[in-house]
Amino acid sequence: MTQKRQLLIDTALELFYQKGVNTIGINEILKVSGVAKKTLYNHFESKEALTIATLEQRHRLFIEWLTVKLAGANSDQDVIYRLFTALEDWISNSDPKLGSFRGCFFINTAAEFSDQNCAISVYCREHKHHIRQVISQHMTNNNSLLLDAICIMKEGVITSAYVGHDSTAAGKCIEILKQY
Repeated sequence: MTQKRQLLIDTALELFYQKGVNTIGINEILKVSGVAKKTLYNHFESKEALTIATLEQRHRLFIEWLTVKLAGANSDQDVIYRLFTALEDWISNSDPKLGSFRGCFFINTAAEFSDQNCAISVYCREHKHHIRQVISQHMTNNNSLLLDAICIMKEGVITSAYVGHDSTAAGKCIEILKQY
């Protein structure tokens, strides 16, 4: 990957995550990155293609982060503790790997696109499916209901923290899920 392409992705991801995809125009990305419009279109055929590239980069980062956080879990309770503690650290901005917390980039981005079949919405949905697979791979029991509960609660924690400013939601989930 060329430096200019990476700079465009990094800049767009930062701006999209902070302000929303539809709020940010190509000209603002060019201004902040210092890259020429021709260079941008040599790398990306459209804003949609650039948006997909930002989703891909955030996806790789999040999967890597989650995999590290769940590594070594020796029980489903350990998976639950590690996952929700990691989310709590992200939400409180005490884990620099994911940057400053502004909710889920995939939820935020999907909410901006009403066409559930557009490439951006499909990518966001695939990301959520992959996250579920990563969590499942670390679980010791094949309990699909528990996996559903964990994944639904994970989404709820992120949304509650961002929209409701509830920094205690992750800890509550650990307590609720202790019975499993």
